[in-house]
Amino acid sequence: MFLTISTTGTPERPATDLGFLLHKHPGRTQAFSTSHGTAHVFYPEATAERCTAALLLEVDPVALVRRGQGKGRGGAPDAALAQYVNDRPYAASSLLAVALSGVFRSALKGQCTARPELPEERRPLRVEIPVLPARGGAALVHRLFDPLGWDLVDVEPVPLDEQFPEWGDSRYVRLVLEGELRLADALRQLYVLLPVLDDAKHYWIAPDEVDKLLRAGDGWLASHPEHGLISSRYLARHKRLTQDALERLELVRLAEADGSEVEEIDNAVDDEVAERSVPLAVQRREAILAALRGAGAARVLDLGCGQGQLVQALLKEVSFTEIVGMDVSVRALNMAAKRLRLERMGERQSSRVTLLQGSLAYTDKRLAGYDAAVLSEVIEHLDLERLPALEYAVFGSARPRTVLVTTPNVEYNVRWETLPAGQVRHGDHRFEWTRAEFRAWADGVANRYGYGVEFVAVGDDDPEVGPPTQMAVFTQADTDTDSATATTDITTTETPKEGEAA
Repeated sequence: MFLTISTTGTPERPATDLGFLLHKHPGRTQAFSTSHGTAHVFYPEATAERCTAALLLEVDPVALVRRGQGKGRGGAPDAALAQYVNDRPYAASSLLAVALSGVFRSALKGQCTARPELPEERRPLRVEIPVLPARGGAALVHRLFDPLGWDLVDVEPVPLDEQFPEWGDSRYVRLVLEGELRLADALRQLYVLLPVLDDAKHYWIAPDEVDKLLRAGDGWLASHPEHGLISSRYLARHKRLTQDALERLELVRLAEADGSEVEEIDNAVDDEVAERSVPLAVQRREAILAALRGAGAARVLDLGCGQGQLVQALLKEVSFTEIVGMDVSVRALNMAAKRLRLERMGERQSSRVTLLQGSLAYTDKRLAGYDAAVLSEVIEHLDLERLPALEYAVFGSARPRTVLVTTPNVEYNVRWETLPAGQVRHGDHRFEWTRAEFRAWADGVANRYGYGVEFVAVGDDDPEVGPPTQMAVFTQADTDTDSATATTDITTTETPKEGEAA
């Protein structure tokens, strides 16, 4: 299966900026492993005037059959029935959508570290998919893409056999889209609508698919006239999941109309639905907040705060009187300030929160004297040889009474159907630990710096592989531990780079 994305440009605004946006160099051919085969990215043309990026997914039919034979997770009914003879290697489907999300992950998120201004720019785009399954025909393709701002939606039915035109058209079409859009918006639309048009998904549909749908549909799905059909087909017609998606989309629509945040008007969500569909990131924040409340913390450090999601949650509880968010990335801190609306925050509320730029590879006197520190999904972004510097900066120098550390449990990765075997959950993760490895590290830190440590499972605790996230709760021992801190001498001269995870 195959698609191309093209753009035009000028010497001042070259078309080859597409390479920056996609994070794929125009001068290279690259291959990426997916759960159903190999995805290839290459550029048939790359000049300042015109640039085309191609994504070719080479499907492994054996992998399809193996996944289709099982009942339950990963079962693919079409592949099980058709065995080796099916259209999956040739027609764009949910398999191509999975490849899009894996290969162009940063582009989908609208991120470009090298040129951060590029993702927000609208540019002339041409997307071509030679063979696209369309259950509903050309009319449905127009109903889905016409409201999305494309200047041209060209749908050409593919005949069953060109030698026998009397046989009529197949259920496949050739699709060409042209218009001036942000690249991230175009990719998110394709990520959602490819499986919708095919009306089949070839991996397990779990509650987190609702979150994926809403993330990819942010900014366009809630107002789309066919949002009901899109949600139903994307979620493989699971009634409960579809109902959940539609309820949350309605909240988004109301929030947009009211100019407020979804959380401000979400006061009537069914408890059972909310419990069933809580994203892992939300469960992680709730576990952290519960641990902080249990520790009686009032002054809290969020180290490696990123875009400020946890800081925002802390501000909602008056028991946290002083909140400091620190990150090495100035861009992340700017986004956190925007999320928190610091410029519009009242004086009383703003006095509770501070954002600092700093690196955990260095001791920092500003961090001393706090009740608790949180390192949520931070340590796995560091090279292992730099962990001792972080340990000393937090446990040896800052020495908060309580320290919370969360990190992925690599054993749980086998439960993510769209994560290829052997790959980590995020491209920037330098490592991911098993439960035993995490416990060994945490016990060592606790012994060296005079803390006790307990472990908390975050998310569904699978009896075989454990929870998706593991959390260590360090509590400072009552005895004087100055001697423990003196045993470690960390000296570092490396300058942190902007954008590097603290």
